[in-house]
Amino acid sequence: MSTEQQAARRPRPDDVDRALLDALQAGLTLSETPFAEVAKQLDIPEDEVIARTARLREGGIVRQISPIFDTRTLGYRSSLVAAKYPQERLFDAADLVSGHPGVSHNYRRTHDFNLWFTVAVAPDSQLGLERTVDILAEATEAESMRLLPTLDLYKIAVQLDMRGGDERDKKESPGREPEDRRSEPPPPPDEADRHLIRVLQGDLPLVSQPFAPMAEAAGTDVVTLLDALARFQEQGFMRRFAAILNHRRAGFGANGMAVWRAPEDQLDELGPRMAAFRHVSHCYRRPTYPDWPYSVFTMVHARDREQCEATIEAIATETGLTEPDDRAILYSTYEFKKIRLEYFTPEYERWEQAALAGNPLPRWNRSGSE
Repeated sequence: MSTEQQAARRPRPDDVDRALLDALQAGLTLSETPFAEVAKQLDIPEDEVIARTARLREGGIVRQISPIFDTRTLGYRSSLVAAKYPQERLFDAADLVSGHPGVSHNYRRTHDFNLWFTVAVAPDSQLGLERTVDILAEATEAESMRLLPTLDLYKIAVQLDMRGGDERDKKESPGREPEDRRSEPPPPPDEADRHLIRVLQGDLPLVSQPFAPMAEAAGTDVVTLLDALARFQEQGFMRRFAAILNHRRAGFGANGMAVWRAPEDQLDELGPRMAAFRHVSHCYRRPTYPDWPYSVFTMVHARDREQCEATIEAIATETGLTEPDDRAILYSTYEFKKIRLEYFTPEYERWEQAALAGNPLPRWNRSGSE
């Protein structure tokens, strides 16, 4: 089937679909019948919720419905990474990078640093995060590869506003994730928790009682499974049980990463002000390098570049960072990989054993990527 034929067969969300997508992104109620709870919220029958969700998933708008686990609280170390390649070697390098099981997002962006990915390593990693990135740089012959871990988190709110209007410069109170309010991290998950996490990270079945088959696969009952999910949320292992959408297929074609050269002594003031803009889904402070002077990152998801750049202009006006050298906008132009991370699986150790033995690193099959 051609790309045009595939596009023609994708569902076109109506008003009810958009309300449903907002509800699924916000998170399911941890009950035996979560789709019935969504049905009450939307005032439609439960079977319609399930049928619409199935159609949106088959059409590629809904990628997956599963727990959104917190990588750091589970004991993993992770970072954003920027890399620079000649265009003729970019796709080959991206396939090698994406072959690491801890790489969940990998994009081509419009900048000399043209490959951007996130990578996580397991709690028992022999290599660690820094050495893993060094190995990827060596294996792909990167011209430059920069580790860009989060130094300060100002906002993370990965939810596309499916029903919102063109409120490109609307501001809201920035929200921080629960782990940033904890004085001490919880103890790491034990082996029983890890077993449940391995079962839960699959896609949620689209049936009236979707947790029942997951409980059966975990060798427990639904009540015990739901209690564990509630505990995971309380401990910070899990943020919510929710849907992740395909941005482009959901109508958000402009994925702009605006990066800012902000004065060091003003970061604590400027970061939250940038995060307050509605179309900003992520806002972080990250390290700088001689070839990378930008310390604040704002991810803007909008329906087109005009809307995206209007939001960025509003941020510039709000913060006074209006000079041309104060910012750069990097657009995503190719998605090499985007998945939910899978935790506590043997693939991490297999990748490290191949790297330690000097064997060829696995490659990612990006068939179907946009």
